[in-house]
Amino acid sequence: MDNNTAINMKTMIENGSCFLGIEFGSTRVKAVLIGEDTKPIASGAFDWENSFNGGIWYYPQEQIIEALQGCYRSLKEDILEKYGAELTSAAGMGISGMMHGYMPFDSEGRLLVPFRTWRNTITSQAAEELSRELGFNIPQRWSIAHLYQAVLNGEKHIGRIAYINTLAGYVHFLLTGRREVGIGEASGIFPIRDKDYNSDFIAVTERLLSDKGFDKPLRELLPRVRLAGSTGAVLTDAGAALLDPTGKLRAGVPMCPPEGDAGTGMTATNSVRRRTGNISAGTSIFSMLVLDRPLKSMHADIDIVTTPDGADVAMVHCNNCCSEIDMWVKMFGEFSELAGARLDKSALYELLYRNAMTAPADCGGAVCCNFISGEPVAGVENGRPLYSREPDRAVTLGGFFRAQLYSTFAALTLGNEVLFREEGVSAERFNGHGGLFKVSGAASQLMADALGVPVAVLTTAGEGGAWGMALLAQYMVCGGGQALADWLDEKVFAGARAEISQPDRNGAEGFAAFMKNYERLLVSERLSDKE
Repeated sequence: MDNNTAINMKTMIENGSCFLGIEFGSTRVKAVLIGEDTKPIASGAFDWENSFNGGIWYYPQEQIIEALQGCYRSLKEDILEKYGAELTSAAGMGISGMMHGYMPFDSEGRLLVPFRTWRNTITSQAAEELSRELGFNIPQRWSIAHLYQAVLNGEKHIGRIAYINTLAGYVHFLLTGRREVGIGEASGIFPIRDKDYNSDFIAVTERLLSDKGFDKPLRELLPRVRLAGSTGAVLTDAGAALLDPTGKLRAGVPMCPPEGDAGTGMTATNSVRRRTGNISAGTSIFSMLVLDRPLKSMHADIDIVTTPDGADVAMVHCNNCCSEIDMWVKMFGEFSELAGARLDKSALYELLYRNAMTAPADCGGAVCCNFISGEPVAGVENGRPLYSREPDRAVTLGGFFRAQLYSTFAALTLGNEVLFREEGVSAERFNGHGGLFKVSGAASQLMADALGVPVAVLTTAGEGGAWGMALLAQYMVCGGGQALADWLDEKVFAGARAEISQPDRNGAEGFAAFMKNYERLLVSERLSDKE
């Protein structure tokens, strides 16, 4: 960066004309500050991890506050180091978080149980009953499934609930005092119709809950639905003090509706227009395809959610993606240290993934299942990673890691197979983002082979959901009534470069052979699930 650019950035920061996005991911909370040209100029991060106790995955309330403040502090340090500037204001900001999950509060605003995450598979009875009664797929991780299951279980906190929220909605409330969420986030709470919660489904669900002794009106419990570009929320004095305990941040910053990581992923990959899609691959993996017509049938493996501006999206969500392969990479890193050839993390991933691409397309008969937690798409309630191989074929490092890469999205292909074959839906291409795609041309190529659809990785994809959230904040301020898809095309992605992986016949045949072995391994996975 030349001196003039640094001076311009410093001036922009000090004038409060930048936009800030913060996203709570599963293992990292990230902040991205962008300039008026939509490009990132600074970032911060805070690592965190969920806990598991009593059969429930959760994050304690105090950990949420610690992560928020730690991430913002890291951003301030990056700004100071790069530009010698102090962040005291912004033109707009927004909060994103992992979608779904469950945060119930009492009338005094006290959290009644720790934030239960999307990773939990403890609401199968509720999800099945709601889906059957509504004729609409309600996944286990949706907030309404968690609430309904808590009622079915007779949990002690039920009688004290005044309202429920999601992680993004909760942090937004702390900063603004407003109980509201973006429509994409809302679509992971309760089904949407006509840009709001589905009134007919509200009536049915209230009747079902009332029959079980829970009589509180759902519209009083659920956060208000807001579209991308909606205004009105601002950072309060209390919110500013919470985010920046040093007192340097001033109140009054406009805040856009909080969105889930699915919505920010669509924004960050320019995938909000009909027939466009994206795949987000990190701790979990999900594909999103913006529909140009309603689906013909309800499918247990396909969720109907929305873009941040309210268009219907077919979502296939899988709880497991990179956690297992990350553990194996870490183990091989440990071996490299023992061998006296220590490699940094990026180099290690590059070496192992590149070698995997040289292995036979069918992995030499190796197959693995990467389930750390339950995987509803595969009919597995509790995770247990498994590995198997054909005994009469050679064991190679490349074949093993290719199988690990396949396993990161194998369950995803099961859901998309329903979408493509049974519903006849097509996609022009999927845009990939997230940690799995960091090694150029590796996972994107294997995924293109598996799905039979081109997979593109934009040069901006590494910025992820925090950047997408910052873009939504800027759209709120600068969109001028333009459609979100048009604004992204013209303002953000005009001339953007992408690395596109085209489906390969040999790769497709190899993946098909892997999937035959994978289906057999799932039998063992389901049997171990019952032990």
